Amino acid sequence: MQKRITVSALVGLASGTFCWFLLQRLHQNAGDFQWALHLAHRLIARQNPYDTPLEQYPLPAAFVALPFLRIAPEIAAGLFYGISSALLAFGLTRENYGRLRVFLAFPYWIGLLTAQWSTLITASAFFPILLPATMMKPQVGLPVFLTRLTRRGLLACLALAALSIVFLPQWPRLWLGQAHNYEHFIPFLVFPGPLLALALLRYRDRDAWLLLLASLMPQRWFFDAFTLWLIPKSRREILGTVFLTWGAGICRWFYPPTSFTAVGRLAVIFLYLPMLVVVLLRTAAPPASAPQTALDSR
Repeated sequence: MQKRITVSALVGLASGTFCWFLLQRLHQNAGDFQWALHLAHRLIARQNPYDTPLEQYPLPAAFVALPFLRIAPEIAAGLFYGISSALLAFGLTRENYGRLRVFLAFPYWIGLLTAQWSTLITASAFFPILLPATMMKPQVGLPVFLTRLTRRGLLACLALAALSIVFLPQWPRLWLGQAHNYEHFIPFLVFPGPLLALALLRYRDRDAWLLLLASLMPQRWFFDAFTLWLIPKSRREILGTVFLTWGAGICRWFYPPTSFTAVGRLAVIFLYLPMLVVVLLRTAAPPASAPQTALDSR
C-alpha cells in the first residue's frame, strides 16, 4: 500500500507540474478547467453561471472547482490534473504496476495540455465515491457510469445532483439550453465507425459495452477517448493500443484535420478500432478485482 501511494503521488506531482508549466508557457489560463472555475465563481456570487455560450458544463462541476478559487488559474488546473492522475494511478496499481503504461497514451497527453476531465472520469471507475465525476462531462462519463455502476457510486451521484439542485434549481434547463453550442463528432457515425458494432459479439464483456457506448457519445477531441484505456489489461494490449494512438498525434501534427468529422475519423482508426481488436481477441471477460482498502471498497 505504501508503495502504491508513493508511486501515485509521484505520478500526480509530475503530471500536475507539467500541466501547470505548459498552461503557463502557452498562456492557456486554466485550460478547460477554467469553465469549472467560472461555474464556481458565479455560484458563489449567486449569478447565472450560464451567462456565456462557452459555458457547457453541468453545475456539479462547480463543486470540484470550489477549493481552487483562491489559487492562480494555471496552478489550480495543474493541481486538478495532478490529483486526477494520482487517483488514476492508485486505481490502476490495484492489480499491477504494468497498467501505469496507459499514461503513455496520446489522449492522456493531449488532455494534459488543457487540463481535461477524462483522467478523473477514468479514475472514477475504480472508486465508487468518485463516480460523480462522470456527471461533470456526461458525454464522456456516461459509458463509465453505466459499466462501472455500484450502489455506493449511485448514491454519491444522487447526493451531488440533489445538492446542485438545492443551490440552483433551474440549472438543468439553463445547461441544456447551451447544448446546441457544442461542436462534436460521434465516432460510431464516422466511417469506419459502424464496425464498432462488432463489439456486441462480446456482449458479456462490460469492456465491450464501454467501447460501444463511448462510440455513440458526442465528442470534441482525442482526449475524450482516454476512458477507453480502462479496456486493455495485459502488457501487450496496453502497449499495442498506446503505440497506435500516436498515429493520431502524428497525423494531427502533419495533416491538421479541417473538420470534426476528420478528427472523428482519426479517433476511430487509431483509438477505437484498436480497442475493438482487443475486445474481440479476448476469449472471456476479465474477472473483476476484489476490493483491497476502504477507499477501494465498492
